[in-house]
Amino acid sequence: MSAEQQHRDGQAADPGPRSLAQALRERDDASLGALLRSRPDLLHPVPTDVTQLATRAGTRASVLRALEHLDRFALQAAEALAVAPDPASYQELLDLLAGDDGDEEVAGALPATVALLRERALVWGGEDRLRLVRTARELLAPSASHSSPTGLGPSVAEATSGMSPGRIQAILTAAGLPHTHDTVSAVAALSGLFADRERVAELLEGAPEASREVLTRLVWGPPYGQVTAEPAAHLRWLLDRGLLLPTTPGTVVLPREAALSLRGGRAHRVPEPTRPRVAVAAERKPQVVDAAAGGQALAALDTVEELLRSWDEGGPAVLRAGGLSIRDLKRTATVLEVPEPVAAFWVELAYAAGLIASDGGYVEEHHERHDRPDADAEGYEDEETRDARTRRRSGEAEHYAPTPEYDAWRDLPPAERWAWLLEAWLPGTRAPGLIGGRDGRDRTLSALGPGLDRSPAPEVRRRVLELMAGLEPGQAPDPATLLERLRWERPLRSAGPRREQPEPPRTGVRPAYGGGVAANDPEALRTKLTEWALLEAEMLGVTGRGALATHGRALLGAEGRSEGAGADTAAAGSARAAVVAALLAPLLPEPLDHVLLQADLTAVAPGPLVRPLAEALGVLADVESKGGATVYRFTPGSVRRALDAGRSATELHAFLDRHSRTPVPQPLTYLIDDVARRHGLLRVGAASSYVRCDDESVLDEILADRRATALRLRRLAPTVVAAQADPRTLIEGLRAMGFAPAAESAEGDVMIARPHAHRTPPRTPPAPVPDGPPAPDATLLTAAVRTVRAGDRAATAPRKETPQAPGGLPRTSPADTLATVQAAAMTGESVWIGHVNAEGAASQRLLAPLRVEGGYVTGYDHTADEVRTYALHRITGVAELADEPDGTEPAR
Repeated sequence: MSAEQQHRDGQAADPGPRSLAQALRERDDASLGALLRSRPDLLHPVPTDVTQLATRAGTRASVLRALEHLDRFALQAAEALAVAPDPASYQELLDLLAGDDGDEEVAGALPATVALLRERALVWGGEDRLRLVRTARELLAPSASHSSPTGLGPSVAEATSGMSPGRIQAILTAAGLPHTHDTVSAVAALSGLFADRERVAELLEGAPEASREVLTRLVWGPPYGQVTAEPAAHLRWLLDRGLLLPTTPGTVVLPREAALSLRGGRAHRVPEPTRPRVAVAAERKPQVVDAAAGGQALAALDTVEELLRSWDEGGPAVLRAGGLSIRDLKRTATVLEVPEPVAAFWVELAYAAGLIASDGGYVEEHHERHDRPDADAEGYEDEETRDARTRRRSGEAEHYAPTPEYDAWRDLPPAERWAWLLEAWLPGTRAPGLIGGRDGRDRTLSALGPGLDRSPAPEVRRRVLELMAGLEPGQAPDPATLLERLRWERPLRSAGPRREQPEPPRTGVRPAYGGGVAANDPEALRTKLTEWALLEAEMLGVTGRGALATHGRALLGAEGRSEGAGADTAAAGSARAAVVAALLAPLLPEPLDHVLLQADLTAVAPGPLVRPLAEALGVLADVESKGGATVYRFTPGSVRRALDAGRSATELHAFLDRHSRTPVPQPLTYLIDDVARRHGLLRVGAASSYVRCDDESVLDEILADRRATALRLRRLAPTVVAAQADPRTLIEGLRAMGFAPAAESAEGDVMIARPHAHRTPPRTPPAPVPDGPPAPDATLLTAAVRTVRAGDRAATAPRKETPQAPGGLPRTSPADTLATVQAAAMTGESVWIGHVNAEGAASQRLLAPLRVEGGYVTGYDHTADEVRTYALHRITGVAELADEPDGTEPAR
């Protein structure tokens, strides 16, 4: 016999690992690290040994999470193994996926897929003994209530387990099989008949046409059907021959073997070994894409600034259940001049970026005192937080307002402000598109309210950008094919068994923002998240005209992650923001320090203005239209607003002369002088209120005007008139009559009205709700593998027989314990100890004592793979290690 033949025979005789734990134990450190990287939930907490790792890898929650992260073909392979014999050979799995006619694509893709399932500890065993993890088999195999995701039902043996022997023999006779002497052989004969394609075809040649139609409806699933107590003749024909077997009263099923024969051996209608290709919908020049994206980025900054400016003195009230009311969202949409769902997106983005928050709710009661200026003061509380407490106690409504971070954000260059927003958008789990929909309790989801977190959102968002980055610069993807690719990569979400059925073609997909989605429909949610990601990227300027911009590619490529690294560190996030901002900056126009004054009392800003000019002009004029160029209009009210803010007519003239590239039009000069001449001629104070004017004829005119009746004016002196209205109402009433009064202080000075910027106490942005534990970095993986290996060596080390305490801990007297550990310290041997910590938790440790003194023993703990110190009074007992069969001591 040749050496090669002996090697093959030895492989055939080798039964392989007997359990998942043994299979994991035989892996090298790199393979074990790959498992922990792909399934990070196994690391929390770090397993003490391989047995605990295998147990955790087989739990239902962990297996379901691992299945959810498989692509469609890997999931199809797992589903095929769930209906295959246990264990199954590689060839049996290939036959189930490729069918009787074979499939070259399936055959080419299956080895890598099986390796992937092995790496993730969902499959173990050799090529001739592939085993699906038991929990995965239970999740994917058919049951009495539902079929397998493949559409296959139970096997003949499972379906006939409760059937009487006489009934089974009657089925054999009707199917043309010889009578047997026991049920086991009868079931085997019937299974063999249905597994033989040719014999099944011969059996169905004599079947009624209606019987064949029934099988056609059941063959691809679901395989269950309902029958009456007196079934029709075509159903009776199938029941008599076992092609339909009863499961529960009134319910029948098509056996798995028969269904596979009718399918041509395929477990799935359409195997999908190849990932779908993302088609190109349009192709544009990269320069055009970048320019369009830069314009959108600038518009995004303007929109967020407009939102925060409108809430600068205090925004909408917070609903009792949290969030904005529908009325306030409509008002915000009107201010931003966008549809309500889009306004909700900008509000949520500012909230995620930490730029807005509630001034009384969402209070961080656990602020670190070392962040305060007087950190040593006991029970320190800043003034704004104390005011918020007072408002809550008094029942005063809480409002949304900008946070102190807004002031820091506003002072940054435009590109850095945009990068700040993107750093909040990309990892955020809140889904603004859900606003207006209903949650699981049929409650309306509101902007800034609870219930908007969807853990798949960051993964979908990032994957959409990654797929767009896979295209050539300037190419815009087809949304339908992009969505199909994402469905292939993540086909299973926690929504019950997936049915094997053809999907209708999706053509002409046009994403629509908002509208909500059913709370219990994960597939529809993932579809919507994909569509929303495309629209949000376009609104933010990550994409331009449907294609990924250059700075959008940098958003993915400058992450600063090492192989296997987990969540972004602060340094990595700062580095990415700097790279993205540097690429975006040339696409944004430089802020201008001038405007163009027109004769029709308007000013045109041909681009973004420097902040001081924009703020001053926003007080002096009203914004009439926005876009590439902003148009401001001067009105008597806007000029009066500037005068109320403390500016004089001379200062306004100088301001316009300094910042206008065109001569100041004469009508604008007349308007400012006319309003300034009348401004402050009347003085209003608190009496309830009063009006004071040196020109008696003006007071005579006011008293004679019928519109002043509601103010209930009464002349106190030739130059003073008292009113029963408060000063604010009096000022508004006089302005409505065409006058320009100014407020007066108690000292008789003109009061200057300056805008009050309302800010919340310091806030942190809302933390994303992750889909699971973060991916571990290389350092954590190395430490975890070392810990598992050390714990496994300690757990498998043999020990000598010794008395045991409850829980299996060694039990020896204190004197014997002390003597044994002292002897082990002198000889350098390892011993087993039983230890109970201060919390009462008991454990067994494999310890190599180094020194014993002061009531403590210090040594190298093989279980923890580090040096530790244990109190002798907490050691229940000591057991020496057993010798190996050859008389040597086990390796340590």
